[in-house]
Amino acid sequence: MFQISRRKLLKLAGVAPIASAFSGGAWMSRASAAGKKTITAVMHSDLRVIDPGFTTAYITRDHGYMVYDTLLATDSNFKIQPQMAEWKVSDDKLTYTFTLRDGLKWHDGAPVTAEDCVASLKRWGRNDGMGQKLMDFTASIEAPDAKTIVLKLKEPYGLVLESIGKPSSLVPFMMPKRLAETPPGKQIPEQIGSGPFKFVQAEFQPGVKAVYEKFTDYVPRKEPPSWTSGGKVVKVDRVEWITMPDAQTAVNALQSGDIDFMEQPSFELLPILEGNPDITVETLNKFGYQTLGRMNFLLPPFDNVKVRRAALLALNQKDVLDALVGNPKYYKVCGAVFACDTPLATDVGAGDLIKGGNIEAAKKALAASGYDGIPIVIMAPGDVTTLKAQPVVAAQLLRQAGFKVDLQATDWQTVVSRRASQKPVSEGGWNMFFTNWVAADIMNPVVNVSVGGRGKNGGWFGWAEDAKMEQLRDAFARASSPEEQKKLAAEVQEENYDQVIYIPLGQFVVPSAWRKSLTGILDGPATPIWWNVDKSE
Repeated sequence: MFQISRRKLLKLAGVAPIASAFSGGAWMSRASAAGKKTITAVMHSDLRVIDPGFTTAYITRDHGYMVYDTLLATDSNFKIQPQMAEWKVSDDKLTYTFTLRDGLKWHDGAPVTAEDCVASLKRWGRNDGMGQKLMDFTASIEAPDAKTIVLKLKEPYGLVLESIGKPSSLVPFMMPKRLAETPPGKQIPEQIGSGPFKFVQAEFQPGVKAVYEKFTDYVPRKEPPSWTSGGKVVKVDRVEWITMPDAQTAVNALQSGDIDFMEQPSFELLPILEGNPDITVETLNKFGYQTLGRMNFLLPPFDNVKVRRAALLALNQKDVLDALVGNPKYYKVCGAVFACDTPLATDVGAGDLIKGGNIEAAKKALAASGYDGIPIVIMAPGDVTTLKAQPVVAAQLLRQAGFKVDLQATDWQTVVSRRASQKPVSEGGWNMFFTNWVAADIMNPVVNVSVGGRGKNGGWFGWAEDAKMEQLRDAFARASSPEEQKKLAAEVQEENYDQVIYIPLGQFVVPSAWRKSLTGILDGPATPIWWNVDKSE
């Protein structure tokens, strides 16, 4: 079995300490925020893409929750709750009527209208896998007056509320109509939401910091906060996200009190933080992440299913998780496409992936596939703790199987931008990348966009085209019993592994760390979220 130590991994990934990462931008941030109660956080990634409908990257989702609000939301019991709107459903289950609550304003002072929300839902429905499926069943979405949204279905569909209230990427955030109608393929030109924070565009420095200030006209709901639902009460003046790619530098800054919060400390540094009496270490997303590999179906060699199957045989979860996490306390080998320990969990089709891989079988399969030796371009971000290991380990395993691999060092935001390209490799395209999904984003065949088979017609990056997969997903959406859903989910998983739509590489959790001067930090599947958080001086 191939093994790689985490120390060697960091060397291979080309990660160098950035001793000055904090000394510039962060100190300037503190000076500019004099006299205001400010939380300074190091998030899991730099923020560059700030359109929450343009990418599934979690740092952009996190930005979205600061600036934008949602019609519905999910509480800690996985129950859908009203957020911007209340709702009622007709007796025939074909008409959903949403009524906006009072006091909703955009950050530019204009009132939120139903027309804005209709345009926002339509934009989300073009881009998100779960939204696309909802739109397949939708006859119309209209705004008969300024506070009413009417969604009419072609036939009953059981996931309407779950789709509009989904907690993670791509979240159906509401925005003004003029922004929601930005042409497909373009990012919105302004950051105007109705959420609890305002984005401070003048202080935004990609690669350095992003700044948010309390939206004083925001009217929170009266219910207590629960996951992404309930009252979003902002208790500080500012939240600043400081970019600090080097984990040791960030840990030092947290211990000295120069920052308040660190989203994803590296696993080998956790014991240091756990031993500090001034710091809390806690897993906020207790359902964890699934890590995965995704191939580009539009370009050779992965446009050939035989080559994809050879790659699947070469990879295995344990090697990836050992390098990524190291401590079995924080990871789980898991062949379930829809996450382990869920009602739809099964190992159907996982084969050697969860048994240590099969390099010899991979060599034979590759030799018989017609693979011509074209190099595989794998994007390898070195600036995100939870994304460094996967490409390095995969590259070594694929080479052992006979693939030629071009491992290209980059940063995560470059991956986020580049993976949207359908161009040839010679023009900036790619063959493979790795990412993580929170469990909430993969728990069934409709929400899990990685199993989609829409191809270029609205498919997720990699653009797998599989008519059978789409038929199975439609059948799951129509299924009326848990037994039928479980059967169809197993068929979806089997098709996923047979066609190698994507490669699940195991599950893990990542604790966050913060100084005890912070209180009120909420848990959930889309963390961290910054309402309800207070800071003592």
